[in-house]
Amino acid sequence: MSVSNLALRWVQGFPKQNIDFIDNSTICYTCGNYLIFVNIENEKRYLLQCMSGKVGALATNIPFQVVAFSDRKLKPSIYIYTFPELNRKAKLKGHAQLDYALLEFSYCGTYMASYSAIPEYELMLWNWEKRIILCSRLQPGVEVSQMTFNPMNWQQMCLSSASALTIWNIERSDKTYYLKPKSVNLPAEDGTYICEPDGMFTYTEVKDTIYGPELLLSSIAGLVGIEAETFKPKDDLHPLVHPTTHCWNSTNELYVSCEEGHVLLINAENLLVTVLSRIAQVPQDENIITLLPSSTVAEEKWTQRGVNEEIHSKDTSINTMAFHREGLFVSGNDGIVHSFIVKEVNYTVKDYFDVQEPIGNIIFSPDYKLLLIETIKGSVYTYSFDEEPKVETILDAYDGYIQAVDFITPGNKYCMSVTILGEICIWLLENGSHVSKLHLRTEVNDMACCPSSLSVAVGTNEGYIQFLDVTDVALPQVAHSVFLTRSSIQHVHYDQKGQYLITGTSDGHIFILNANPSQLFEVLGFTDPGKCCNERGRLKNDFFERKIYEINHPLTSVLFDLNCEQLYGYCSHVPYICSYDIPKKNSEVIVLQPKIKMQSRHFGTGILCLSSHGKWLASTAKDGILSIRDINNLETFAQIQCHSYQAQGIRSLAFSLDGRSILANGREDGTLVCLRWKKLTESLAQEAAKHFHTFLDILKGSIAKENSALLKMRENQISSDLAAKQSVFYKVKPKIVRFSLDEYSDVDGANEQEITWIEKKDDEAVQQEIKKFKGKKNEIKEGMKTLAKIIQKMMEENDLAPEIAQLEQQEYTLDIEEMKKLYDENDKEEAKIRKETEMGNLAKLYLWNILKEECWDSMTIKGQGLMSFHTKLKVQNFPMKERTPEELKELETVLRIRKLEVAELKLREQILEAPSSASLLTPVKSQEEEEEEDDEEEDEVEEEEVSTPFYLLGSLCTSFTTNTDMLNSQLELHTREEKINQIILLKDIIYQVKIIFNREFDATFEQKKLEIARVREKNIRIQEIIMDLDLGEEVWQPEIEDCEKPDLILTVEDNEIKVEKYLTPWQKEQAAIAAALELERLLLAQKDDSRRRALMEMMHGVLEVKKEDILKMVIPQPSFMVSKVEEVWNDDERKRVKEYEKKVKELNEEKEKYKKSLDAELKKIQGSIEELTQAFDDNLKKLFERKVLAEMVINQEELKIANLIFSLVLDEELNTRELGLNNFLERKQTAKKNTSKEVFVARDEVDTYRENYDNLVAEDKVIERGFKKEFVELSSHHAEILIKLFKRRPRMAKQRVQIESTTPFGTRIGSERLKKDNLAQIMKAMDDLDNVNHMPEGLDPGIWQYFCAARRTKIENEQRVKRKAAGLLEMQAFLRRRIEEDEKIQSDIDKIFQELFVLQKDRSNYQMDLTVQFLLKQGQVETEDLQFMIGFSDFIIINRSIIEDLNKAIRTQGMKKVANLVEKKNYQKGISQIEWDHKKMEMEMEDLTQRSWDIQMLFFSRAHQRYISEDDHEITIGFQISQMEQSLAALEKKHKKDVEFQKRLFKDLRKINTKKDIANYILSCNLHEHLVCNSERKHICQSFGLPLTYEKISRERNEATLQQQKLINISKEQFEQISILQAEVERLRMKTFPALIHM
Repeated sequence: MSVSNLALRWVQGFPKQNIDFIDNSTICYTCGNYLIFVNIENEKRYLLQCMSGKVGALATNIPFQVVAFSDRKLKPSIYIYTFPELNRKAKLKGHAQLDYALLEFSYCGTYMASYSAIPEYELMLWNWEKRIILCSRLQPGVEVSQMTFNPMNWQQMCLSSASALTIWNIERSDKTYYLKPKSVNLPAEDGTYICEPDGMFTYTEVKDTIYGPELLLSSIAGLVGIEAETFKPKDDLHPLVHPTTHCWNSTNELYVSCEEGHVLLINAENLLVTVLSRIAQVPQDENIITLLPSSTVAEEKWTQRGVNEEIHSKDTSINTMAFHREGLFVSGNDGIVHSFIVKEVNYTVKDYFDVQEPIGNIIFSPDYKLLLIETIKGSVYTYSFDEEPKVETILDAYDGYIQAVDFITPGNKYCMSVTILGEICIWLLENGSHVSKLHLRTEVNDMACCPSSLSVAVGTNEGYIQFLDVTDVALPQVAHSVFLTRSSIQHVHYDQKGQYLITGTSDGHIFILNANPSQLFEVLGFTDPGKCCNERGRLKNDFFERKIYEINHPLTSVLFDLNCEQLYGYCSHVPYICSYDIPKKNSEVIVLQPKIKMQSRHFGTGILCLSSHGKWLASTAKDGILSIRDINNLETFAQIQCHSYQAQGIRSLAFSLDGRSILANGREDGTLVCLRWKKLTESLAQEAAKHFHTFLDILKGSIAKENSALLKMRENQISSDLAAKQSVFYKVKPKIVRFSLDEYSDVDGANEQEITWIEKKDDEAVQQEIKKFKGKKNEIKEGMKTLAKIIQKMMEENDLAPEIAQLEQQEYTLDIEEMKKLYDENDKEEAKIRKETEMGNLAKLYLWNILKEECWDSMTIKGQGLMSFHTKLKVQNFPMKERTPEELKELETVLRIRKLEVAELKLREQILEAPSSASLLTPVKSQEEEEEEDDEEEDEVEEEEVSTPFYLLGSLCTSFTTNTDMLNSQLELHTREEKINQIILLKDIIYQVKIIFNREFDATFEQKKLEIARVREKNIRIQEIIMDLDLGEEVWQPEIEDCEKPDLILTVEDNEIKVEKYLTPWQKEQAAIAAALELERLLLAQKDDSRRRALMEMMHGVLEVKKEDILKMVIPQPSFMVSKVEEVWNDDERKRVKEYEKKVKELNEEKEKYKKSLDAELKKIQGSIEELTQAFDDNLKKLFERKVLAEMVINQEELKIANLIFSLVLDEELNTRELGLNNFLERKQTAKKNTSKEVFVARDEVDTYRENYDNLVAEDKVIERGFKKEFVELSSHHAEILIKLFKRRPRMAKQRVQIESTTPFGTRIGSERLKKDNLAQIMKAMDDLDNVNHMPEGLDPGIWQYFCAARRTKIENEQRVKRKAAGLLEMQAFLRRRIEEDEKIQSDIDKIFQELFVLQKDRSNYQMDLTVQFLLKQGQVETEDLQFMIGFSDFIIINRSIIEDLNKAIRTQGMKKVANLVEKKNYQKGISQIEWDHKKMEMEMEDLTQRSWDIQMLFFSRAHQRYISEDDHEITIGFQISQMEQSLAALEKKHKKDVEFQKRLFKDLRKINTKKDIANYILSCNLHEHLVCNSERKHICQSFGLPLTYEKISRERNEATLQQQKLINISKEQFEQISILQAEVERLRMKTFPALIHM
């Protein structure tokens, strides 16, 4: 079969990215893998397809009429096409690996900038005409959202992201280009400006020098690399504003909008940021144009509304902005286009129009007469700035992606599409123009057009099938709706003749409906896959045949041919398309073998589609390629790339009935593509045409019939809608405007109330069953009533039966299964809770074991307390862990090192103290004498060690007999190793102190246990005495406290548990056995024991009477004393009574004596117990003092450790600072090499270029001089005329900006192309001057032609000289900038050297200045004003006795001085008293004299006389009061006027002051910059380079030393002069003292 070709007919889509103008009337935007050009005036469209995938970034160049775009593939390219020819002009291949994020053309010149996305993030500058990269710059990890060129200067660009904004300067030196970025310091979120300090030279807050020098924050943090330059502490991090969009104005300034609502004005030269503030305006009655939503009306309408009507979103964030002569136009999510009129630092807002949906981009046409508005949804509108503003809709985007497409019968004029949100659009098939739109306001899954009528079936997500009437394509309408099921409708499909509609739901049901409108789309039934029955609406088995087939590969798409004889499937796991023959034999399972197996040449899951005449098979997948195959052999005869794989390919396909058109919509690009046959073989075309005509002939009659039925349904629907609207109007008249919106919001509620077709069928089946089994149902009810009565009677009889014979209530439950089910559920719930509880207990037990192991078992000595007997004093030991082997090994190593150091030090001292050579001649001493001398030396050493004061050690560790010989002296700890070894030794001393105290603690605890045992023994005797004396007192028995038994902390006793203990069945069994044994033992013990009973009755339970029993003895009274009265007693009885009384008296005396002895013994024992316990309390107090002393020692040693650790940390910070400075210096030196190289290269290029320029200038002069020589032979008259003509130049018409022009940027000139055009215009103008009419009379024409050629050569040379001069100026400016950068880096290097010098000095100072800890007794430290001094740099240590003697002498002299001063004071006091009395008398005399004079000169005025003469003084006083009130009112009125005048004056002064402040601020900034520049230049002039830095430092130090010496000499001279003057003053003061001479 010959190959056929498909071509694009039209493409429909809407912009999802930015949109651009290509000329004044044409816009360009991307849609999928297409570029669509739309002419705004005539709506003409142009298409450009990107054959390599989806279109990425887009940019247009209006002066050159070109468009640039990038593709999205591996190693993408940039394509540049001309417009309107759409010819490829250039293909640019850059360094991008995945995608280009942004493209931008410069406003003048052939420059284009591109920014690539991940992974390289590279900014590149192109010359797109020459297809070369001029320069590039990497920005790793920086994502840019917007990139723009400065309209007035192509050498400036702005790149903004969500967190930063950068100005890029493009510098050029001849043919070399450089990109130089400058980051803008953005303000904080609240609009305040934050001063960013220099990271490498920002020190911490000023602190005392005892804590070390001032260090950088990065050094304290331990940073040494590049991150040290930008490090900031967490407290200094302030959230900055987040830029959203920006645009340039005509004064090289940037307007930037932020997410926080701020609008910034940034100067691109000095990067000065100004936060513009909005001026509050009074609301005016202005009307702005408002677009009504297209979903609420049939066609678009614009209306006028007031600015105060809040009908748009409250989100006022700015998404886009554009600069215009009338102001800054901005818009955002509120859907309103505003204009900001900026004046200085303030702006006012004016609203233009509202589109009532979020706006994504606004852009002006090149002539600034149209404003283009693009919404986020994709709609496009234009606003014209005419006398009468006009708004037009260019593109009205639909909601969501297209879900399905199809052709409206007969398929050769119209087609339609539906989105997932239910928006239906009808398109004209010829050119793709929009015909009409209908919004269903529901989610749609599939759609199909009926072949037999002009109806459309739409399957919704809510279970509806909605049938549309499209007989009038300009006004489609819902004709009928069927609510099938609660699940969503996934598939909708008509049979080939359009008689049946087959739908599939998400729950697996397949519904079959009658597709004819004349039958009202009757539902025939439904079926489930795998089963079929004949009730409740399900189809019967004989309605259709059902078979099950097995295949080798899973399929993603499958379909039958028209005769249902073959099956075609698209395999999902293998790249094949297979055809299967359908066998005619019947069997349960049939395995299908592929008849034809053809490679699909697609990737991803795909779909298949069959043409209407069944001869073509279309296949597509996620790659977006559409292949048309012959159904007989599956060979591809046509193929086209209509969508991209980045957008997941094609979602759905549709063939027209005549086969001439194909519709395809993308899955994620929102593009609808219509294809046509560009080349088709005659046989294929005839087959399709024949089938089309045959099909129309067959269905012609039915189509007319069904269309008439649709028309009736349409009329009925319209009449019902009108009636419903009228009823709503009369009921709720104020809400008629919102009728459609309310109706749309009530869809969900209606769906919940409406009954589906399946539910209706179920209800009908239930009603039929109820009618059918009504009699049986009544019989069962009667039987149940009888059974209930019987059970009720049995329960009453059960209540009357004995309790042991009664049955439980649950046994009368008849539903045994339900009861068992409830029991099983309870058991499961109980088991679940038990399991959760056991697991929770297990987790807690595990946590307990972990905590016990880490916090208890690891402690060799547990924490324990010791309480006193009589007080609340409590002493605790030191809990201790066992030292690890690593710690012991480290301690052993340090001790070994210290022993070696001590031995080496002693050996060195012995060598230094060895006897001199002269002492070698002395006689040798005997061995005994040497031993005696050694013993004496050892004794002396011991005495020295004993006499060494403890405060030099810095702690009281000698109080615990710890060995401090291995410790280094605090004055000798200089190196890092010595400090670390000292820390280890100090930790060992702390450990030893704790061990010693714990031993004392254990000994005291053993003593307490011994004392408790002794007290317990004595309490036994005390208890016996108390029982004998029957005192009833309680015996004090000391016990071990809980805090003294640490092992009991983790032991829980049974009495501590307040809840009932849970016992397992085995524990319950063991408890029962133990209780039985105990009961048996008690029963045996209670048996009769005659021997014990006899002992109790005869001897009171004892075999021997003890002394203690005397108190229990009782003398028996004679019996007759009870039975007889005393008068009838005989003598013998009286005698016996006397003996009885005598024995009683003797017994009582014995009892009293024994009680006194017991009482004395009791007091003695109690006293001994008191002494024992008090002695233990005294020992415990001593132990407490030892504990306090041990804690003092530990704290002192820990303080020394802390000081040593601080010094180590300080050393590490100094090392970090030095390393950071060295790294910074290395980077600066590398940058210095690069800048020096750049300066050298630039200077060389400038010299070379200047040489060429000089040569060109010289050549121009040679040409001029040569011209005069060549025409020497001519006459003087002709020569003068030719010279004047030679110097004459054509006048060029200057390009003037028209006053009425609306462009705010004016004419932008400066490109190389414009320069070439200018030269061409000059040469064209020379043609007029070269005309023979300008030739002088009498001149030879040959000479005139030679003259014209020479003049042209001269003009061309002059133009070259001008271009060279301009290039030379640019190169010199470039060289000057490079020299400034080099000088700045050199100044940074000098500053770093200075920092290193200061750092080394500080390091040496702090290594020698050690922190030494001393122990001073209380009262020995004197401070002034209760302020303890920290710095002791100028202090010395002297003996205490010297200070005491000096203080004693000072006190003696002070007392003498005080006595003399008191005596002097008393004497002066007497003199002053006498003088005061004398002065007092003189003043009294003067007062009396003055008073007498006043009396004589007393003035008596007429007013006084009138006052005395008048009788009624109240009238006079009232008159005076009224006059005073009038005066006060006048004064108050004048005061108010003065206050108002002063307020106005103050307000004017404030305005002037504000202006002056702003001007002063600007001047101060400029002054600061000039001062900085001046200081830098002065510093540069004073410096002579890097080699002289050290010489300069040494010279400055020498000068500082000489200056210091000079100041010292001057201070000495001044001190001597002051001493002389003080002596002279003292001498003069002594002269004034009175001489006290004893009379």
